[in-house]
Amino acid sequence: MWLLRDPLQLSPQQLIFPTALAQMLFFCDGTRTLPQIHHDFSQHLGMPIDFHIVHDTLAHLDEACLLHNERAQAAETDLLIRYRAQPHRPPALAGLSYPAAAADLRAYFAEFTAGVTPRQTDTSPWRGRGIISPHIDYLRGGSVYAQTWAHAAAAAREADLIVILGTDHNGGQALTLTEKPYATPFGVLPTDTGLVGRLAAAIGQDFAFASELNHRQEHSVELSAVWLHYALAGTQPCPMIPVLVGSFHRFVANGHHPAQDERLNRFIGVLQQESLGKKVMVVASVDLAHVGPAFGDDFEMDAPRRAALAQSDRRLLAAIMAGDAARFYGEIAGIQDRNRICGFAPIYLLLRYLEATQGQEIAYQHCPADNEDNSLVSICGVLLE
Repeated sequence: MWLLRDPLQLSPQQLIFPTALAQMLFFCDGTRTLPQIHHDFSQHLGMPIDFHIVHDTLAHLDEACLLHNERAQAAETDLLIRYRAQPHRPPALAGLSYPAAAADLRAYFAEFTAGVTPRQTDTSPWRGRGIISPHIDYLRGGSVYAQTWAHAAAAAREADLIVILGTDHNGGQALTLTEKPYATPFGVLPTDTGLVGRLAAAIGQDFAFASELNHRQEHSVELSAVWLHYALAGTQPCPMIPVLVGSFHRFVANGHHPAQDERLNRFIGVLQQESLGKKVMVVASVDLAHVGPAFGDDFEMDAPRRAALAQSDRRLLAAIMAGDAARFYGEIAGIQDRNRICGFAPIYLLLRYLEATQGQEIAYQHCPADNEDNSLVSICGVLLE
């Protein structure tokens, strides 16, 4: 069976299709009329299909806002108006992935932070410029979050501005902004709408906000933002700019390079200019590899494969800690991103923004991704000067 769901949730409906019927979707590409879809679908299956089956299926798709048409566009416009009318972006996973009440959440995080002692250099806490934090659920990645943010807490409390670059799991544009501040169970992390506006102007207003609704349910920024708010320990938060970063697949597939992308270059340039004279901390809220049957691989992650993955990840971490964006990109593009690095684009942008830097690895972990532990997600925590 095929499950069809809209990540924007324009409609609460989800549709389940038998495999044969799902093949009709191949012909719903905007170039065919209803009779043509019926004809081509019947030919594809090599048997006559009742016209009403095709008609009713399209009607269900339409009702669920799963067709690109006026109904879906109107629903998206209405949802965007309601999203922008809110005073802040509410936490989407509170009460689902983590406790919704502040006291309960503190107690939950305290279980992960117990025994974590921040590293110190020359008896002073770390006060660097960049962080790599996971965005996997806290149940699996809590210890890595705890170690990473315990070391970064002093820098976060002293920052004038924090930027969180999160993976956009719904695709979206290369860079997607929002003026809505993110709320957490601990309150609201304010944003700087003026800076958001300047960044949007640099890459084009329409482009910057074209996929803004992706912020609504996306967990990548949220899960690091919640831990950031916890690390602030009651201190007044500085402005936080949430940025969703889309896939780099287009660069890997066509042989181009993000260093040649004018929008990315303008975005980085404006952010660097805005950072002059300020204490700015940029966070890449990311996971690393996604491998095994759960992600479409035809192999299980046995001990030799886990060891090989750890070696591959170590090469990425070495490039990151050397501040080498080109090397980091080359390591992934050179193998066509076969390990599905979920932090590919955000980490690259972080390194481009920081330019000359060096880092230290705080934690690295393999997290199970299926009930049999045959698939895994690798995560890490890194601090960058």
